[in-house]
Amino acid sequence: MWSFNTAAGATTFSAWGIWFLVLAALFGFNEVSRRFKWFGFFSFFILPILLTLVWIFIIPEQTYTDWFHLAKVYSATAGSIIFWLIRFVEKKDPSGNVVWRLRDKKWVLTLPALILAINILEAVTRDFQVGMSFFGSNSGPIEGEVTGVLGGPWNFMNGIAGILNIITITGWFGIVIRKETEQDKSRDMLWPDMLWFWIIAYDLWNFTYVYNCLPTHSWYAGFALLLAATLCAFTLGKGAWLQHRAATLAIWCMFAQTFPMFQDQGLAMVVSTYNPAIYTFWGALSLASNVAVFIYMIYKVIKTKRNPYLGELYTDLKAYKAIKALAE
Repeated sequence: MWSFNTAAGATTFSAWGIWFLVLAALFGFNEVSRRFKWFGFFSFFILPILLTLVWIFIIPEQTYTDWFHLAKVYSATAGSIIFWLIRFVEKKDPSGNVVWRLRDKKWVLTLPALILAINILEAVTRDFQVGMSFFGSNSGPIEGEVTGVLGGPWNFMNGIAGILNIITITGWFGIVIRKETEQDKSRDMLWPDMLWFWIIAYDLWNFTYVYNCLPTHSWYAGFALLLAATLCAFTLGKGAWLQHRAATLAIWCMFAQTFPMFQDQGLAMVVSTYNPAIYTFWGALSLASNVAVFIYMIYKVIKTKRNPYLGELYTDLKAYKAIKALAE
């Protein structure tokens, strides 16, 4: 799937070593930003402003300036900001009782789903763009990609998978906040209807997208980045996958914008082998997994007669109940 840049001194050992450092750093950052309210505020409100000034005035020729990279960093950051507001914005009376909460406004709860859908659609657009522009040929160096991309039917399979991934987003009106305990005072934004099967289908789709369209980045921005959020969602931060995904994606994009050479040159360069069979395998797996989730969603709609967009769909599942039990 990948080849390591041995000409620049990279080895399997060094590539895996850096990969584990990236995974640990992303997981650690997410843990700190979710557990400490004001560190999260600095990370998603203040830091992006400071770094934007750096990108514009200090390293304008080094940072990524194409539409996709800019859209990604600001959409991920916007998501993290909105999720922080949903978790913490409230008004209390003089006695300390909560009298108003932002998350009680139903229209606010549509924003996580909307941001997620937009984020997926950005990548779907890029997949189709690569497939149409470079079908059957390597693009060569293009903005954001040192070694180029290889277009093919896999781009279209994965683009369709991404559309299905959007369609199968359900139950956003059921978003709740995690109750504080001695072990966890994070007040995570829990989404009980967003369960493991949808997350895995998303991960397969997103990894395939990165491998298709950003092969130089796929070792870190595909493999490590996706695993960091999913690992947290299945362990310490159960039920808050979208919050973890937005936070890790935002900080990774800020890092990549500030230090683009980390991925594009030297020891960190890990590129696709450009094997059509491998591209086809991942495209087919991504599509099959998202078709399966779509079929399951339709089955549950027919069986339960629940509207997946006006309410919650998977309330009878054990996994849903386990997440709901963590809520306030």
